[in-house]
Amino acid sequence: MRAMGRPGFDHVGVGVGVVIFGEAGRVFLALRGRAARNEPDTWEFPGGEVELGEGLEDAARREIREEYGMEVELTGTLGAFDHFLPGGEHWVSITYRGRHTGGEPEIREPGKCAAVGWFEPADLPERLSEITRKNLAALIRLSGNPQIRT
Repeated sequence: MRAMGRPGFDHVGVGVGVVIFGEAGRVFLALRGRAARNEPDTWEFPGGEVELGEGLEDAARREIREEYGMEVELTGTLGAFDHFLPGGEHWVSITYRGRHTGGEPEIREPGKCAAVGWFEPADLPERLSEITRKNLAALIRLSGNPQIRT
């Protein structure tokens, strides 16, 4: 039976994200803009909603391509995370590790995204989205590297 209504509100939404590693181990982050669905003005590992009938990995690669013009190779799964937001919104986000393989990052959805950048894992911006903080905690557990700032 197909769920009706708004994902995240009327039923649990399914999202995907990618921790994208670039040159010299830097990670790609996007600053959520004022028109973002939730958590504006926070930095995040990019991703988005899985469409009906779409595979998780396909959705992850599509979102990165559509929103930032980049190609990524998915190199593993970081984990599945509950993402609870104010107002009763609930998503399950599957996050992948990935490697930047092509395309110069650009903002293709102005309003939803205010800025992009590559950051040293030990020197990330202060305002991180909830899911990004969870992803960083998982990276620390898996890598054993406490230098990654959460």
